[in-house]
Amino acid sequence: MIKGFREFIAHGNVIDLAVAVVIGAAFSAVVTAIVESIINPLISLFWKADDNGNIGFTLHGLHGDVVFPVGNLITALISFLAIAVVVYFVFVYPMNRYKEHRAAKLAEGVTEEPEALPSEQELLVQIRDLLEKQKS
Repeated sequence: MIKGFREFIAHGNVIDLAVAVVIGAAFSAVVTAIVESIINPLISLFWKADDNGNIGFTLHGLHGDVVFPVGNLITALISFLAIAVVVYFVFVYPMNRYKEHRAAKLAEGVTEEPEALPSEQELLVQIRDLLEKQKS
């Protein structure tokens, strides 16, 4: 179980998820501001807001008027769609393209992994051999 967790952390999935959550939260504030300052006024051209500022249609019920706040629903739908589009095109699509590109290279036998660097001992042996070669 610990090994699986280490692999999960090592592959960067946690970092990707954290970035997506942070960017999504930050972007949701921008989308909410756009919807409240542009979309809601456009909706209010067609539906009159009630005393509480709810935009929607009113039905006369047994106990008075009932407002169905369609504006809130439209705001939530637009916010969701805008955030989903940004997350897809900024995170999901590039990551899928990267994975496809990497899989194609691995299928060709080309690895992106750099060669392992020699150890200190191997470097010291190489230096010693070069020094001996220069002496002779």
